[in-house]
Amino acid sequence: MQREVMRRITAAVAAGLMTFAGLVAAGAPAQAATEAEYVALGDSYASGVGAGSYDASSGDCKRSTKNYPRLWAAANPEYSLKDVTCSGATIADVRADQLSALSASTNLVTLTVGGNDAQFSTVVQTCLTDTENACALATGWMSQYARNQLVDELTGLYKDIKARSPKALILVFGYPQTLSTSGVCSPIELSAKKRAGMNGLADALAEGTQKATVDAGVYFIDMRKQFTGHGACGTDPWVHSVNVSDTKASFHPNAAGHEKGYAAKFIATWG
Repeated sequence: MQREVMRRITAAVAAGLMTFAGLVAAGAPAQAATEAEYVALGDSYASGVGAGSYDASSGDCKRSTKNYPRLWAAANPEYSLKDVTCSGATIADVRADQLSALSASTNLVTLTVGGNDAQFSTVVQTCLTDTENACALATGWMSQYARNQLVDELTGLYKDIKARSPKALILVFGYPQTLSTSGVCSPIELSAKKRAGMNGLADALAEGTQKATVDAGVYFIDMRKQFTGHGACGTDPWVHSVNVSDTKASFHPNAAGHEKGYAAKFIATWG
């Protein structure tokens, strides 16, 4: 599968270079060359909430200059990036507010979404402030949703993306497990049972998302192994625990999570 994906990327870039060569031969100005187009879609995990260095023009969407789309684009300057990711985005928000960035000429699309549809923030708050049983109920309920209804909702979104950009390579990046199984969480401790419940929801999101990508015929990038040993509260965290100074960053990847986690996986796998 990876070989086929690389073939499609190479073909897209080659097409852009051939266009450039033709324009030069015809005496057209260099700026008329067509770059390959990359569109980044998704929620706070894609926009880079928690990575800092936010683009002021992005407002409440909080797009970080250190998010994985921008890091990959910086390593691949032959692509022109349209970053329309936005903190808090749901599937409906992506469809309503972000898909307009796509076109028939789009070559590459990345997406991370579904966590807000599974009420990730509400579940985290329950696990932080309520009992182990309440946390287990919340994570269990949303895990059921992630493995069932969410699959159909994501499949429909992926098919909409394919319809708008039929020649694009579509890469769906999943969510990592957010918590280390050991280490101290501060300022609010989380028991082993609560950590297992929250990580179980991450597993359910990954499994549901992967099934949707298979159903829609797009590609899934599982981030759980990449983040192993780097969950919140561990010795080398790539994920924030409770962040008092920026509560929205809690249980989101930090700058290292985007650089060494998402972007490193993106660059190592796809160039």
